[in-house]
Amino acid sequence: MIQDPTAAPPPNFAQRISREKMNALPVQRYEGSVHVVAGHADLQQAMQDILQESAIGFDTETRPAFRAGESYLPCLVQFATASAVYLLQVQQQDFFGAMQEILSSEKIIKAGVSVTDDMRNLKKLFGFDERSVVDLGKVAQIHGLKQTGVRNLAGIFLGARIPKGAKTTNWAARRLTPQQIAYAATDAWACRELYLRFKELQMV
Repeated sequence: MIQDPTAAPPPNFAQRISREKMNALPVQRYEGSVHVVAGHADLQQAMQDILQESAIGFDTETRPAFRAGESYLPCLVQFATASAVYLLQVQQQDFFGAMQEILSSEKIIKAGVSVTDDMRNLKKLFGFDERSVVDLGKVAQIHGLKQTGVRNLAGIFLGARIPKGAKTTNWAARRLTPQQIAYAATDAWACRELYLRFKELQMV
């Protein structure tokens, strides 16, 4: 999936982005359809869309921990397709069978950042064997980049500034705020866009 690590990085992008350049970029949020999956009918619609894709953006959100030794499991899983982003509140409802099908599918590439951590933490909630997973941060590292977070990568490769706003909010809340929904959808969408850009540059 990832090209030869000894290959030279593609020529048309910067190796890093400064804070000044990042702050000068236009802010970009996902502006398409976002579905907070609330029941069986919503899940059927989501699965119909997701399972016909060849590549989707993937991310998770976890309730923040502010004390030493405190940790939580993922509360939200996001999947971005070409037409929509689906948000699954995994501690509110049992979506494990559906997610198992998606994450185990060889036909669908799941692209995200720090996906090894995401997969390890999701396995504490339910069992699955992940297949066709691409960690965009590791791809960037292989090609010589030092800044491998989703926001730096979006600045370098998409020319966009992804807002951080809702990162440390309570993702375990039963009802997500509009700000949380926008943040979560944007992260998953950005991962899909980055994967498509990496593919265009023959980095994956």
